[in-house]
Amino acid sequence: MLELYDVVELREAIPEEQLPAGAVGTVVDVFNGPPIAYEVEFADPDGRTVAMVTLRADQVVHRGG
Repeated sequence: MLELYDVVELREAIPEEQLPAGAVGTVVDVFNGPPIAYEVEFADPDGRTVAMVTLRADQVVHRGG
């Protein structure tokens, strides 16, 4: 299970949010479910939020590090 502030990568595109597969975001909330889900923040290179999306666990992969 992911934790707050984990860095994740999208497994699939989310066109309605203009997020391509592989987009990198940060977990900002964890919903223990069921099902388990995560609120993920995606930011531009200047650190401005471009999307906040609630995602299922199978939609993201932990980037480690």
